[in-house]
Amino acid sequence: MNKLSKCTLMVVIILLQLKGFAQNATTLITNVQIINGTGAKAFKGAVRIKNDRIVEVGNLKANASDHVVNGHGYVLAPGFIDAHSHHLGDLQKNINGLSTANQGISTIVIGQDGGSYPMDSLAADMKLKPVVANVASYVGHSSLREEVMGEKNLFRNATQSEIDKMKVILQSELNKGALGLSTGLEYEQAFYSNRDEVLQLAKVAANANTRYISHIRSEDVTMADALDEIIQIGKITKMPVQISHIKLAKKSDWGTADKMIRQLEQARTQGVQITADVYPYTFWNSTLRVLFPARDYTNLASAQLAVTQLFDPTASYIVQYAPNTAYVGKTLAEIASIRKQSNAQCLISLVAIAADFKEKNPGYKGSIEAIAAKSMEEKDVSKFIAWENAVICSDGNGGGHPRGYGSFTRVLGKYVRDEKLIPLEKAIYKMTGQTANYLGIKDRGIIEIGKKADLVLFDPNTVMDHAVIGNSHALSDGISMLWVNGQVVYKNKKATGNRPGELIKR
Repeated sequence: MNKLSKCTLMVVIILLQLKGFAQNATTLITNVQIINGTGAKAFKGAVRIKNDRIVEVGNLKANASDHVVNGHGYVLAPGFIDAHSHHLGDLQKNINGLSTANQGISTIVIGQDGGSYPMDSLAADMKLKPVVANVASYVGHSSLREEVMGEKNLFRNATQSEIDKMKVILQSELNKGALGLSTGLEYEQAFYSNRDEVLQLAKVAANANTRYISHIRSEDVTMADALDEIIQIGKITKMPVQISHIKLAKKSDWGTADKMIRQLEQARTQGVQITADVYPYTFWNSTLRVLFPARDYTNLASAQLAVTQLFDPTASYIVQYAPNTAYVGKTLAEIASIRKQSNAQCLISLVAIAADFKEKNPGYKGSIEAIAAKSMEEKDVSKFIAWENAVICSDGNGGGHPRGYGSFTRVLGKYVRDEKLIPLEKAIYKMTGQTANYLGIKDRGIIEIGKKADLVLFDPNTVMDHAVIGNSHALSDGISMLWVNGQVVYKNKKATGNRPGELIKR
């Protein structure tokens, strides 16, 4: 054998040895307080991961193949699962994924409020544009309506023939791994559907052993009827049903969270598997149009009800307004003063201007108008967070509402550490194991041998959100490292560039 052949052979041997080492290489996260996502008490220990799985948990010592990470006594928990998210577009556009990673989120659940992507398209898009977080999705009722009825023909009940077509599409999407059916019944695309239409579709989801999640028909004026509808769906179909971003958004209802929780608990005693998700803010983010429950956008009396009962114009900020970007960041009351109008008349004007803009700019991409509206009381938010059957969500994206960057760290800092509303272990459970259980995700949400290595390392003494209106992308403190499928995607407030997110199918 000549010298060249010997050199080539040695290189091959070295490469094979390196490959073998890489295959056997593990990461050992030591010196941590493990909160495993079951609600159990924290315990000292270490976690060993190999490739994308947890392979050992306990009192472990490093071996030769370990890459050792010193956890500095911080908490190691399962990566957080955002039960209601709109982050996907932001993660694809801003590939570092800071909106989710900076608050410890490893999995987002999309297809919310009735809007979704076809599962095949979602799979292809994620392959083309990898993201930092795992993604699971519901099938959106509004998307079904748009596909069958046409985007400009939604302001009526669907015919039985149209419902039957929606059923076929829904069944196909469920077969491809969607989590269940989602509705956004307060929004115009679904507002005109009747109970029978929704129930027929819900039965399809129930027969497939999936779930139903709903932005219910009203969170204010007709809340009682809206709650009755989702409870009846749960009672008739016998499948799990979940209220999206539970809230009391009518001023005269503030302070009645206990009453609402008692109603939900009563339904549970009757066999209805009803749950909720909640985000930790007293203001929501949506269109101006939802402030008109009767969809009578030129009715001054309805606008007056909105500005006195449904939101506070002096503490509610326009976060998106394509017709006049100078309004962004201002309260509705400030804009009313600029326009020399009453708050109610200004609300009517802004809706009308936005509608005219949409008509004249049919190709415009993105939200034309949105408001972060102050319409909840802190005591009610706290009680919903503490409810045994509520899990944590952001309902966020990369937009103007701070929930898109700060929901989970806000819960850990404000409600757990500072206000001691619930123990840390319970909060983690609401962000991980409980959510995974609700969704039927079997291999995530718990630190356990064989589970996916979605993990977050954080300092419970410093974790805190900093995103606010006007600086909604401010990064949180306290999140030290985030692993998704065994790869570090975030470390010390910086992205690593890894994008190992997977499409999670039911």
